Amino acid sequence: MALDPYAVLGVPRSATEAEIKKAYRKKAMELHPDRTKGDEKKEEEFKRVTQAFEIVGDAEKRAKFDRGEIDGEGNPRGFAGGDPGGYRWESRGGSPFGGAQGDPFEDILSGMFGGGARRRSPGPQKGRDVRYRVEIAFEDAVTGARRRMTMADGSALDVNIPAGITSGQTLRLKSQGQPSPSGGAPGDALLEVEVLPSPVWTREGKDLRMPLSVDLRTAILGGTVEVRTPSGPVSLKVPPGTNTGAQLRLKGKGVQVAPPGDLYVRIEIVLADPKDDGLRRWAEGR
Repeated sequence: MALDPYAVLGVPRSATEAEIKKAYRKKAMELHPDRTKGDEKKEEEFKRVTQAFEIVGDAEKRAKFDRGEIDGEGNPRGFAGGDPGGYRWESRGGSPFGGAQGDPFEDILSGMFGGGARRRSPGPQKGRDVRYRVEIAFEDAVTGARRRMTMADGSALDVNIPAGITSGQTLRLKSQGQPSPSGGAPGDALLEVEVLPSPVWTREGKDLRMPLSVDLRTAILGGTVEVRTPSGPVSLKVPPGTNTGAQLRLKGKGVQVAPPGDLYVRIEIVLADPKDDGLRRWAEGR
């Protein structure tokens, strides 16, 4: 169900423009990722608040929402999109995240978090932003990467993927949207990211977890085993007497943010040769 932007911002439908801006400023100050680093729940709430302000903070979009022409995400009522397979792109000229006037919340955030408020001068308007959806590998989201991606119009762009990005976050590519109809700057391309799951690792905040099979001899006597990490293989020392379920930490081998997370390895003991006669005699006490 699409969000109700008034409810998200905590204002009535009769709220003035100033009251809406004040409510957004307060919530954005509390929830901005610069202040809540690592708190994914608050990051999601910040995105909802921002999305709500994109609708009711823009007079034209607010009027359309109030008339029932668009939903709380800026989509026309009854909109259905998506494109299965490969990179999943969705192109929406005039997306709710921008448009001919740019992002309605950009001035507020720039004033709160440095840079000062940007003053709009009369003249040519910015081109419309275009929104896409793209899938990226789990490893790229952990370590960061630079990837060439083919856009919906067939053009290729080199995209910097920051380490630590999560599904639902958006990358902005300046001036890669639609051209301005009035001679202004082009719009931007907004890439909504979906991180593909990994068959090896799971992510918890900035830490990673994975299982690791270790033979019985190494578990009893100790030894060194090779562990696959998103940034490449590393050696891990297994202490003597390690049991199944023990967790060993590889410091700094998690998500490569500052400071980096850790990789936790859960030991699972396996028999190198279940039919080993010596092992059978030992188990039988002979």
